[in-house]
Amino acid sequence: MIARVNNVTITTILIILNLIILVHEAKANYPPYGIDFPNGPTGRFTNGRNMADILGELLGFDDYIPPFASAIGREILQGVNYASGSAGIRNETGSHLGNRIFLDLQLQNHHNTILHMVDLVGNRVATNAHLNTCLYIVGIGSNDYINNYLVPKHYSTNSLYTPSQYATLLVQQYAQQLKTLYEDGARKIALFGLPQIGCIPQELQKHNTRKCVDSTNEAIQLFNEKLKSLVTDLNTNFPQAKFTYINMYSISSIMSTLSFLNYPCCNVSTTTAEGQCVSGQAPCHLRAAHVFWDNFHPTENGNVIAIMRAYNSFLPSDSYPMDISHLIQSG
Repeated sequence: MIARVNNVTITTILIILNLIILVHEAKANYPPYGIDFPNGPTGRFTNGRNMADILGELLGFDDYIPPFASAIGREILQGVNYASGSAGIRNETGSHLGNRIFLDLQLQNHHNTILHMVDLVGNRVATNAHLNTCLYIVGIGSNDYINNYLVPKHYSTNSLYTPSQYATLLVQQYAQQLKTLYEDGARKIALFGLPQIGCIPQELQKHNTRKCVDSTNEAIQLFNEKLKSLVTDLNTNFPQAKFTYINMYSISSIMSTLSFLNYPCCNVSTTTAEGQCVSGQAPCHLRAAHVFWDNFHPTENGNVIAIMRAYNSFLPSDSYPMDISHLIQSG
């Protein structure tokens, strides 16, 4: 997402909490997905707006940010989103589900966008000046667990690495990818940590429990702790940039404290596109009372809660060293 609001340029390159693929039978372009979204089903894995949509509204955007595949002309100066369902930090993540654009390729798409911006703006110096004022929102890593480490029948990572070793490998690769982003001009970057994946309906059903799966959440926390430390290192090594960590684990804690919210709002499939909404079936009526829409993704209300706390921290633990509102204002 790239846009200018009140003389501040905002860039969001990834939709937050990508958990499911957008190819073959696993799509969200059918009802009840989008039942509360103005444009109906669009591929958003929720009933209404996702977090990128809500953040854009908070910042005064008039339109929703288009995806890289359809953004054309001067539109790229006003917003580009590079998200790809099932994509991860690791290139193989989500490969058992079909085609996806993993983070390295998303970064290449971002670089291609910059080349087009140079043509529009006139030169690379002016383009860099534009990019230096942008806010980048990056949220990735959930799939490296949901569609990799936690499905040993498809991937060997679970048997090759302990949770700590795997978290280290992920963050090491992520660090290199973020350096690429920095080299391409990013200077204000908000990194979203991983939520309590052990509390999503799919994990509860897989482990036949009504309580959050501690072993999964403990593995997730190892990643988050290393990511928070990485933010400190990046801010030290790249003083011209500002990196901040959004503590989605803490923000998503409502999911574990209110267990009745851990049920999906729609009827989910147990066969094809397992865990996603069954096409054409009516969802629950009290959607605002649910955190989860399907077995993986938040409802619009869940997205609102998350992005509001990411934008303006409700607790000191919600962000480090600053929330998004202060990141935007930073020099």
